[in-house]
Amino acid sequence: GPSRAAGAAMAAAPRWRERLFALYFLSHIPITALIDLQPLLPAGLPPRALTDLLQQYATAFRDPLMLQPPEWFKAFMYCEAFFQLPFFPVAAYAFLKGGCRWIRTPAIIYSTHVATTLFAILAHILFHDFSKSEHAGPQTLRERLVLLSIYLPYLLIPLLILFTMLCNPHYKHVEKRKRK
Repeated sequence: GPSRAAGAAMAAAPRWRERLFALYFLSHIPITALIDLQPLLPAGLPPRALTDLLQQYATAFRDPLMLQPPEWFKAFMYCEAFFQLPFFPVAAYAFLKGGCRWIRTPAIIYSTHVATTLFAILAHILFHDFSKSEHAGPQTLRERLVLLSIYLPYLLIPLLILFTMLCNPHYKHVEKRKRK
């Protein structure tokens, strides 16, 4: 009857969100590989065009974290390199394919981890005194909010992933394997 159809629709994978998540993970691969991980590489290893791009970004948005990362921020970069980057193509595949319930637990782990790191980064952007930074950091509230807006999607999308994995009926009810 109609109620069964409604129930099936409710339990269906949330396609627009899955497409958004796939785009998020796909776009993250080149950004991470080419830009985000540069500070971990020996000087002279990344091509000049990429180091210039990072320099232009850091100057335009007053982001000293990317030019001279403090040790705690470097630790997050290592997490991005060795935990997140290998996960991006897996997650992109799962969300492009759609309806993959097996992505639930890895996506919960990923989104919780990233949201936690982003809270620390956002607090640093909002409250740190950048006046002693070697590279220009945000000084005014407006500059802090502009920089914050660059990092914010990397908090909001993981929170949407977490919410979807925990609350959407499609992902919530993982089918139990039949006992023989």
